Amino acid sequence: MAQIIDLSIVADAKRYFHKLLDRRGIAYFLRKEGHQLFQIEQSKVEMVVRTAARARPAHMPRPPIHAVDRARKEIRRELIRRVVQAMLQTGL
Repeated sequence: MAQIIDLSIVADAKRYFHKLLDRRGIAYFLRKEGHQLFQIEQSKVEMVVRTAARARPAHMPRPPIHAVDRARKEIRRELIRRVVQAMLQTGL
C-alpha cells in the first residue's frame, strides 16, 4: 500500500536549505576535517529538517516520520548534486 507523504515539510526543508546555501555556501554543509575531501556533515542536514518541522504553524500536526525521512533524503540528494557540480567545475 502506498504511503501518503506530507509534502509541505519537504518544501519547507528545501526552502530553508536554499536560504542557508545562499547565505553560507556549500562549504557550510561539508566537514572541515576528515580523510574524505567532500563529506557531508549530517548534523547540518538534520538541522535543516528540524528547523522546517519546528517552523510549522501550531495548528498543524507534527509531520509523520515518513515525511521527515523523505525531506532528509531530498536535502541530501540536492546537496550531493551540488557537491558533484562544484567538483566538476573545479576539475576534480
